[in-house]
Amino acid sequence: MLSIFEVLSLPARREIIERLRLGPRSVSELADELGVSQPIMSKHLRVLRDAGFVSVRADAQRRWYELRAEPLIEVAQWLEPYRWMWEHRLDRLGDRLDAMRDEETGGPRS
Repeated sequence: MLSIFEVLSLPARREIIERLRLGPRSVSELADELGVSQPIMSKHLRVLRDAGFVSVRADAQRRWYELRAEPLIEVAQWLEPYRWMWEHRLDRLGDRLDAMRDEETGGPRS
């Protein structure tokens, strides 16, 4: 079994997750959207399913894949102790952008 980070290491799988964030998709829809063959898409979806990132339901001949939140929550929890690293930088970026806007407009906005 692959770790969550091994599953997410491939850009194609991250793109599949991004597409599924918008709602359930069939294998053929995902393959068409990402420009890959259905067998390749099926392999990626199997890995995502085995890792718990997606669930699948059958509807006649089609299989619909849907995003599951649990593994993403696990990733978010793992990242939480490091949040300060980017929040501080984002705060500084926001301050700098505000200062640049003030310089362009001649003063702070109210």
